Amino acid sequence: MADLNHVVLIGRLTREAELKYTASGQAVCKFSIAVNRRKKNGDQWEDEANFFDIVVWGRQGESLHPYLVKGKMVGVDGELRQDRWQQDGQNRSKIEIIANYLQLLGGGSGSGAGSGSGERNERQNYQNNSSNSDNSQSYSSSKDENFVDDIPF
Repeated sequence: MADLNHVVLIGRLTREAELKYTASGQAVCKFSIAVNRRKKNGDQWEDEANFFDIVVWGRQGESLHPYLVKGKMVGVDGELRQDRWQQDGQNRSKIEIIANYLQLLGGGSGSGAGSGSGERNERQNYQNNSSNSDNSQSYSSSKDENFVDDIPF
């Protein structure tokens, strides 16, 4: 049986997204989201917040960065990645979610609610070397030439 590493979350950004570039010029957009979980405490239900760090690589991170503001609700589809390093002689690690798909859902002060990106993460495509799963969006002209596009974004 093959291993499986797949995460799907919907939550709100806890802070503004950070956009940085690697030495090779690759864009890296990082932010964290809060995902509420309902749990029963005695006779009452309580919300418990869980916090997750998200990383979006490449053009997808660059183009979505302006919309990733505190409070914005997003849907994330990706995989868990464990980062390991040594600091002051001690082994350290951190779990991050590498987003393959990110959907802007609403809320927060950013515009573009409901829009999103279906582009595959460029880094992920390189690692998978799969040419048969091209999930990037493509736009073509409509067969109906009289179609009026009134979508504001």
